[in-house]
Amino acid sequence: MRYLPHTDDDISTMLRVTGADSINDFFAVVPEELRRPSGMALPDALTEWELNDLMAALSNADTGATDFLSFVGAGSYDHHIPETVPFLAGRSEFATSYTPYQPELSQGTLQAMYEYQTLLARLTGMEIANASMYDGASALAEAILMALRITKKNTVALSTAVHPFYRQVVRTYVEPTGCSVLELPVLESGRTDLLTLASSADSAVAALQSPNFFGCMEDLPTAARIMHDQGGLLAASFTEPVAFGLYRPPGDDGADVACGEGQSLGIPRSFGGPGVGIFCTRSRYVRSMPGRLVGKTRDQSGKRGFVLTLATREQHIRRERATSNICTNSSLCALSSAVYLASLGGSGLRRLARLNYDKTEYLKRNLSEAGWTMPFTSPTFNEFVARIPGDAEEAHRGLREKGILAGVPLGRWYPDLRDCLLLCVTETATREDMDRLVSEVRS
Repeated sequence: MRYLPHTDDDISTMLRVTGADSINDFFAVVPEELRRPSGMALPDALTEWELNDLMAALSNADTGATDFLSFVGAGSYDHHIPETVPFLAGRSEFATSYTPYQPELSQGTLQAMYEYQTLLARLTGMEIANASMYDGASALAEAILMALRITKKNTVALSTAVHPFYRQVVRTYVEPTGCSVLELPVLESGRTDLLTLASSADSAVAALQSPNFFGCMEDLPTAARIMHDQGGLLAASFTEPVAFGLYRPPGDDGADVACGEGQSLGIPRSFGGPGVGIFCTRSRYVRSMPGRLVGKTRDQSGKRGFVLTLATREQHIRRERATSNICTNSSLCALSSAVYLASLGGSGLRRLARLNYDKTEYLKRNLSEAGWTMPFTSPTFNEFVARIPGDAEEAHRGLREKGILAGVPLGRWYPDLRDCLLLCVTETATREDMDRLVSEVRS
C-alpha cells in the first residue's frame, strides 16, 4: 500500500467540515505527556537501489538457524516438510486474501477444512475438531474457558510442566474473569504431581501437557479419572503432535479436550510463527466449542456439499452467546497440516515418530556417557532435560561460540533447573550432528 500524504487543500477541507481549528484538535484526547514534542529525526530519503543495499547489509548482520547446528525445540520444531505441502497450500485457490463471507461458495476450501478436522480428530483420538485456532497457547486458553462454562466452577488447575508461554496466555485469559489458577508442581520423574490435583476438589479443569515442556509423557489416564470423579474436565495440551504417532493420543487416555500447536505438521518455524491451534473435543461439548465447524451435507438435488455447520463466534451470533471472540483462524496453516498428514499417511507418521524417538534416545545415552545426567526418569519424546556440571547459561554460550545451539537453558523459568538444558532432536538431526555435540561436551 502506498503512502499518499494529505495536501494542504485536503487538510483545509477536513478542518472546515469537522469545525476544528487545527490538526492538533484531532489529538486533544491524547494526554500531552504521551505526545512526541517534535518531529522525528529521519535521514534523507534513499533511492531504491540504495535501500536494497541497506537492507542486504542489515540482513547480513543476522545469523540464521542454518548457520548453526541446532538442538532447539521448546515449542517450535524443525521437521522435514514434503514439497507437496507448500506446493498445494500455495495454489491460488487456497492462498487468498481472506475467508469468503459466503463460505458455501468456496467448496474446495470448506472440503479442505473438513478433511483437516477429520485428520486431527483421528490423530488426537477425539470425536470432533474445529477448523483451527490461532495457535497452541490460545487453543489451551479457549479450552479452559470452555471447561469453566460447562462445569460452572471457578478454579483452574494448571501444571507447571505446561509451556511457560502457554501458562502466561492462560492467566491473561482467565484471571480477568475472577477465576483462580492453582499451579500443580512437577515431581522428580518430570511428571505433574497428581496428588496435589486430587486434593483440589473444586477445579473446573486440569490443564496438563503431554509431552510436557520437559519432553516427558504425562499420566493422562490417572489425571482424567481424578477430574471426572470431581465433576471436572481434563484439557490435554501439546506442542508436538507427532508424538501421537507413537504414544496413545489424549482422547484414548480419557482427556475431554485435546488442544495444542500444529506447527510440527508441515509448517515452517519462521522465527516462531505463524502456527495453527488444534482444538479437538467430545461431541457432547460441540455447542460449547469455540471457533468454526465445517460439516458435510447434501443439497436439494442430492449432491454432496460442505457448509459451516457451527460458527459460535460473535461475527455470526449475538456477542453474549458467542463461545469465543476469535475473529479468524489459521486456515491456510491448517491446510498445510492436512496436506502434511495426508502425505505421510498413518504408517508414515508412525515411522517418523519412531525415528524421532530413537534419535532422541541415542543422544540421551551418549550425553550420559559424556558426563551429563538426565534428572527426569519418565519416558520422553523429541525433547529431554540434561543436567550439566556447572552453569547452563555459560555452557550454552560456549557451545554457541562453536556453532552449536545446545537447546534452551531452563533457569529462566525454573530456578531449580539453572544447571539444566532442554534439548530437542528430530528426524533432521543426523548421527554426525549428535556425535559432534557429544564430542564438544567431552572436550
